[in-house]
Amino acid sequence: MAKKRVGVILSGCGVYDGAEIHESVITMLALDRAGAEMVICAPDVEQMHVINHHTGEVAAGEKRNVRIEAARIARGPVADVADVDADALDALILPGGFGAAKNLCNFAVAGADCDVNPDVAALVRKVHAQGKPVAAVCIAPALLAKVLGGEGPELTIGNDAGTAGALEALGAKHVACPVTEFVIDRERRLITSPAYMLAKSISEAAEGIEKTVAALMEMA
Repeated sequence: MAKKRVGVILSGCGVYDGAEIHESVITMLALDRAGAEMVICAPDVEQMHVINHHTGEVAAGEKRNVRIEAARIARGPVADVADVDADALDALILPGGFGAAKNLCNFAVAGADCDVNPDVAALVRKVHAQGKPVAAVCIAPALLAKVLGGEGPELTIGNDAGTAGALEALGAKHVACPVTEFVIDRERRLITSPAYMLAKSISEAAEGIEKTVAALMEMA
């Protein structure tokens, strides 16, 4: 039986300015254990900014490319998200990290007035329009709320009232969820989990993400 092909959209490398590394690796490990063929991709754009992860401060004057940084997690080249064919995918997942809200979209600074990278938005829309499942972890559901908010999707980012309110302003229905669980909008085939929006440890984040990936593979 052919492997299911799952697109994984990364947003750089590093929790404060890119893809959250624990979330990304847990996602990829769970997909690999489930027998999926991963299509790892990222937009070929400059990061919003670069953060020194030791100090938490902005690295003034430093610039990095989202796709090149994502290759650190992928351990090699990643596809340009603009070149990924939705027809060739069975499912799509977006790990979190601030990069999802800074580089894939600008929710981190614009909130409900955010814009989404057009190539990322196009891939999400195409996969979703084909009835294939889409999952998002941590803050990444905010991107789904922006792209698919007109459908009133049920999503979770955990229980943060301010962020939940911003998602609802985008048209989503927020569902409170503990860190080790996930929310499925079966009608729209969307799966979301809080991960490090709530997680106090890597094992807490892993439990919810692994359940999310299992649900994604079941629906794919």
